[in-house]
Amino acid sequence: MGHCDNNSNHQHNHGCCHSHGHECHTADNSGLKAFLMPAISLTLLLAALIMDHSGIAFFTDGGIIRLLWYVAAFLPVGLPVIKEAWEGIIARDYFNEFTLMSIACIGAFCIGEYPEAVGVMLFYSIGEMLQDKAVDRATRNISRLLDVRGEHATVIRDGKPVTVKPEEVNPGEMIEVHPGERVPLDGVLESDGAAFDTSALTGESMPRDISHGGEVLAGMISSSKTVKINVTRRYADSALSRILDLVNNAQGRKAPAELFMRRFARVYTPIVIVAALLMVTVPALVAFFSPGFQYHFSEWLYRSLVFLVISCPCALVISVPLGYFAGIGAASRNGILFKGGNYLEAITKVNTVAFDKTGTLTTGKFSVTKVESASLANRDMLSLLAAAETGSSHPLAKALVEYVNSLGIKIPEPDSMQEIAGNGTKAIIDGKEILAGSFKMMKSEGITCPESATKEKGTIIICAVNGKYAGHVVLADTIKEDAPMTVKGLHELGIDNVVMLSGDNKETVADYAGRFGIKEAYGSLLPEDKAKYVERISATPGKSIAFVGDGMNDAPVLAISNVGVAMGGLGSDAAIESADIVIQNDQPSRLITAIKIGKTTHTIVTENIIGAISIKIVILLLGALGYASLWAAVFADVGVALLAVVNSMRIMWKKY
Repeated sequence: MGHCDNNSNHQHNHGCCHSHGHECHTADNSGLKAFLMPAISLTLLLAALIMDHSGIAFFTDGGIIRLLWYVAAFLPVGLPVIKEAWEGIIARDYFNEFTLMSIACIGAFCIGEYPEAVGVMLFYSIGEMLQDKAVDRATRNISRLLDVRGEHATVIRDGKPVTVKPEEVNPGEMIEVHPGERVPLDGVLESDGAAFDTSALTGESMPRDISHGGEVLAGMISSSKTVKINVTRRYADSALSRILDLVNNAQGRKAPAELFMRRFARVYTPIVIVAALLMVTVPALVAFFSPGFQYHFSEWLYRSLVFLVISCPCALVISVPLGYFAGIGAASRNGILFKGGNYLEAITKVNTVAFDKTGTLTTGKFSVTKVESASLANRDMLSLLAAAETGSSHPLAKALVEYVNSLGIKIPEPDSMQEIAGNGTKAIIDGKEILAGSFKMMKSEGITCPESATKEKGTIIICAVNGKYAGHVVLADTIKEDAPMTVKGLHELGIDNVVMLSGDNKETVADYAGRFGIKEAYGSLLPEDKAKYVERISATPGKSIAFVGDGMNDAPVLAISNVGVAMGGLGSDAAIESADIVIQNDQPSRLITAIKIGKTTHTIVTENIIGAISIKIVILLLGALGYASLWAAVFADVGVALLAVVNSMRIMWKKY
C-alpha cells in the first residue's frame, strides 16, 4: 500500500519515513477527501458497468465516450498514486508500490481492460484507507498507553489555585492534586503521607504509600485525598517525559528482522519488475522460434500486470516495525522499558543471566545486626566508622550512619575523606587515619583482621584506626519477595545458567545464593571484576548474557553485556542512561515478563514475515499461470496487509 517507501533516503511527505515507520498514510488520504474521491470513482465505475451490461448504445458503440468515462472514474483515485510514483522517480526511488500500481493500471487501459484498471486502483485506495486507519488506531492505542502525562496543573499562586498547562509551572512552585487526578509534574510531597497509584509507571496494581518529603513523580495518581506537591523539575525534564522520549525513540534502534525487511524490499521489488518484463518477452521469443506456440500479447501483458500488483511488499514493510512497536508498548504497560526493537530481539537469545545482589535481588535496605570492637568501646568505634562513611553514597554507608544517628552517638566532622570505589573510604579524623571498608581493602593496606570476622554471615564493614584493626559491623540485607521465583522462572524458560556477582564477601554471597536457588555465585568482586566475567561470557561462542544490576556502580557491566537490564526504581537517571532495558518497579521477576514479551514479539513478527511471503508466492504463481485476475491481486495485497497489522496487535492484547 502507500506505506512502502523502500528507499530510506526518500522522505517526502507521503512516504514511510515518519518517526516510527508505521504512521504512513498519504497526505491525500485525510479528512473528507479520503472518502469523497473513492466515492466519486465508485459511482462512475458502477454507472459504467451498468451501461456496459445493459448495452446502452451511446456508451458501448462510441469507444471514445466509454474510454473517457472510465478515465474520469480512474482519475480521482489514480492521480494521487501517479503523483506519488512521479515524486519517487524524481527522488530516484524507482521501485516503490506507487510505481507498480501505476504501471499495472496504465497497462490495463492499454489492453482495453478499463473496468479492471479502475477497479484495481479503487480497491487499492480503499484498502489504503482501511490500512491507514488500522495502523493509526493501533499507534494511537499504544501511544495512549505510554503517554500518561497530566493535561493540566493546579498551581497555587498568590494563595489561590490557578489551572494552567504543566509546561507553564516552574520548579519551586506548589501544585495541588485532587483525588483521582494524575500528578502532572515531579516534586516533593508537602502534605502528610498519602497513597498513590503508580501503575502507569511501574505496572504495579497496589497503591504506594509516600510520606511527607517523599518524591512524587508525574504519571502517579492521588488515590485518596488532595495533596500539595512542591515541584522539583520542569515538565520536559520529568522522569515520565524522559521515559516517554525513551520509548518513542526506541524505534530508531531497529531489530534484525526490521533491517532484513528493508534490505529485502530493496532487492525484491526490482526482481519482481524484471520478472514481470520477462513474463511478456520470454513467451514472445518462444513463439518466434516455435511457430506452433500461440502467443497473445494482451494475455501475457495481463498476467504480467497481475504479477506486479500482487508483488507489493507492503504487508511486510508495515507489520514488522509495527510488531516491534507493539512489543515496546506492551512492555511499557508492564513497567518495562526497552530502548529499541533490537533489544526485544536480543533478549530472546539470552541463555545466561548474571545478577548483581544488592538492590537487584535484595532491597538494598540494610540494618545493623552486630557490632564487634577490639581496641575501642563500641560507641567510640561506631562514631569513627560513621564519620568516615558520612560522605559516601553507598547504601551500606547510609545504613550505618542512620544506625549510629539512631543511637544518639555524636558523629565528628572528618578533616578529609576519600572514597575508594568498590572498597570503602579513607578519612582523617582528629589526626587519626580511619579506614572503613572491605576485607580486600584491609588486605591491600596491610591490616590483619581476626579470623572470627571473616566467618560472619552478612555484609561486613571493617574499621581500622592508624593501620590497626579496631572492629567491625555486620549488616544484613533483606531479600526481595519475588527473587527466588525469578530464578525458578528463568529455569522454566530454559535459562539454566543463572549466576550471582557481588562485592560482598564470599561467605555472605554463598549464603544468599543458597536462598535464591542460584548454584554459581562469586563474591568480593569489584565493578571491573564483574565486567571481566561478563565480557568473557559474552565473547564465548553460543553464549548470550544478560546482566541485571541497579544501574549505578554497575554501569560498565550493563554497557558491555549482550543485554543490560537495570532496576530503574521509578526513573533512576543512571539506570536509564546505562541499560538496554529498564525495570521500573525494581521487581526482578519482571525480567521473566520482558523475556516473554520478547519471545511473543519475535513469534508474531516471524509469523507476519513467513505468512506474507508464503501468500505472496502462492498468488504470484497463480497470477503467472493465469489463474488470478487484477481484482484478486489487489484483494490479496490489501487482505494480507490488514491481517499482518491485526496479528501485530495480538502482542498488545496478550496477558503476560
